Amino acid sequence: MAQILVVDDEMGIRELLSEILADEGHTVLLAENAAAARNSRSEKRPDLVLLDIWMPDTDGISLLKEWSSAGLLTMPVVMMSGHGTIDSAVEATRVGAIDFLEKPIALQKLLATVKKALKHDVSPQLPPLTLDAFARSPLLKDLKKRLEQTAAKTSLLLLKNASGSIAEICARTLHTPKTPWLDLSASSEPLTQEMLANAAGGILFLADLSVLGKLQQKNLVYALERLEKYNLQLVAASARPLSSLIENGWDPALVTRLSEVWVSLPQLSMHTDDVPEISTLVLSHLIARNEVPSRSFSSGALNALRLHHWQGEWAELLATIKNLALSALDDDISVDDVDSILLREARDAPEAPPALPLFNQPLREAREAFERLYFEHYLKSEGGNMARVADRTGLERTHLYRKLKQLGLNLGRRGEDTE
Repeated sequence: MAQILVVDDEMGIRELLSEILADEGHTVLLAENAAAARNSRSEKRPDLVLLDIWMPDTDGISLLKEWSSAGLLTMPVVMMSGHGTIDSAVEATRVGAIDFLEKPIALQKLLATVKKALKHDVSPQLPPLTLDAFARSPLLKDLKKRLEQTAAKTSLLLLKNASGSIAEICARTLHTPKTPWLDLSASSEPLTQEMLANAAGGILFLADLSVLGKLQQKNLVYALERLEKYNLQLVAASARPLSSLIENGWDPALVTRLSEVWVSLPQLSMHTDDVPEISTLVLSHLIARNEVPSRSFSSGALNALRLHHWQGEWAELLATIKNLALSALDDDISVDDVDSILLREARDAPEAPPALPLFNQPLREAREAFERLYFEHYLKSEGGNMARVADRTGLERTHLYRKLKQLGLNLGRRGEDTE
């Protein structure tokens, strides 16, 4: 018969399920919280896990996500809850649970669910996505080398200009297979020495510092003080300047500690020629993981992606590729598909002032370029009426004429005062 792990913080539930399952001939393992469940899963390798959602240290769905992201979801998992909702069931199924039991659990429902779950074949998990998958991109190949070189000499690494999925891809690149992986932002409970001990030799990850609450900030401090003791590496990411954390009430000493060693992700907006290759690689891996239907990019679509101004940087690109694969009407993603998601939104947005290459110029030329654009804007908006231009710019008329002539702006009939 099977070896079944029952994870529930209520002793009565654990004992009841243990008696029922033992009577059916199964070997039953018991865990009262997520920490005990991690140990049992690691040491005993159960054939099935019955996992409660609401637990005091780490909730069941967070533990399920942890196992899934670490490649440890090699057994079927059935979630249990006395406060079950449709949303909870959907979320659990999306993460990897195969079924959902609502408490109080009827005897026949329990036995039928266990029997069905034990027949369920768990597909081998694909390894997490890392920068190794982007070896054809010189930009990301160079980033991988920088990450590995820097991480080899520090237990704390900050990823600048990164958050979310691209941050996880970078952190996964540094993660040694079959070692622990602990996402500190997934827990809503205080971090304990036992949790750090279970993660020893692995990576602690934070996908976005800016979203951490007070408790998670305390967990971060607690972890920082024990990195060496447990041979841990902490990889944290932030798409915003760390100064914004201090503005939001973070301890300046903590922010200083986080900013000691960092690697900055290249700005996608400065490397748009790499976008087609990166987009193709991302799409192929989404397809391989069955996250999207089989699709391919047309040359026109790739060119449209290359020409887009990626203000949202990596997060925007990755989200766009997934949305294109899910929403495209044909297997071949067209320029019209790209237009429907990106370009139409850009056309509907308020017109932005043209970008100036000011930062590549000496101060004097940059100032002159800005002044020319500034006065061209007001000459156009006021229809060439010099009285109104002088009023809007705060310049005396004679000074205004002199400045326009100095900037080489040929007024023609625009210089005539029209009312």
